[in-house]
Amino acid sequence: MSAHPGQAPGDGGRTKTTFASLAAHKAAGEPIVMVTAYDYPSAQIADAAGVDMVLVGDSAAMTVLGYDSTIPVTVDEMLMLTAAVRRGLSTPLLVADLPFGSYETSDEQAVATAMRFVKEAGADAVKIERGGSSVDRARALVAAGIPVMGHVGLTPQTAATIGGYRSQGRTASDALAIRDSAAALQEAGCFAIVFEAIPTPATDAIMPHLEIPVIGIGAGPGTDGQVLVFHDLLGIYDGHAARFVKRYAELRAPMVEAVAAYAADVRERRYPEPRHEYGMPEDQVAHLTQLLSDY
Repeated sequence: MSAHPGQAPGDGGRTKTTFASLAAHKAAGEPIVMVTAYDYPSAQIADAAGVDMVLVGDSAAMTVLGYDSTIPVTVDEMLMLTAAVRRGLSTPLLVADLPFGSYETSDEQAVATAMRFVKEAGADAVKIERGGSSVDRARALVAAGIPVMGHVGLTPQTAATIGGYRSQGRTASDALAIRDSAAALQEAGCFAIVFEAIPTPATDAIMPHLEIPVIGIGAGPGTDGQVLVFHDLLGIYDGHAARFVKRYAELRAPMVEAVAAYAADVRERRYPEPRHEYGMPEDQVAHLTQLLSDY
């Protein structure tokens, strides 16, 4: 399965990202840009910025749905968000996270869930976490014609079992285990892999052993691309920011100020102003007044 072919209208002449173009980026040493999006407006912003891939991450559980972890988010919630993002994109490849509990039980469960994201929400690919049994799930998904992105290192869905939200691969043996998981996911047919919170020396040592694009988040500059959470890089989310987060703007404060200014204007009757009002012909005003006087 390939990404939607061709060139979208209003995309400034950019061509759509495909799985082949991602491989070409890696071969040419051209960094791949990925960002999360969770709704139509954020998708439009990512699209206009010219990113290569958009991930509807299960991080939406915390950034937009208010959960305290990624665990509670449901398939239906993720489907709604993914469909909204799909409508806002023209050129980026769209990847959707399969939420916790939606693919681990069996190959059949994984395929059924992923099919919904492709058919109902328009995802170009899905992402699953970990090695181990997830390698079998990835192989089954690829066999069913569904492109898969892997995810190793810090895997938030199972953070409790790996010591919490902390970097992974800090010892040689642990780094080798990450390499083995990544290689297994590659062998299973994944088109790319996310490396999260992995020490830079470990990443640099593993990279020569992989042929598919590696997208880093807290894994150093040596990966084939980078991904950040939309709300983190724009300074919107007020929760804990990981060490690897770089804020390119601080939008939360001016957003709060704008809403507070609106609230003050309403309470002081400064809004709406005459320029915000709709008028009515004077004869119709007089006629309406007459009609109302009869009540």
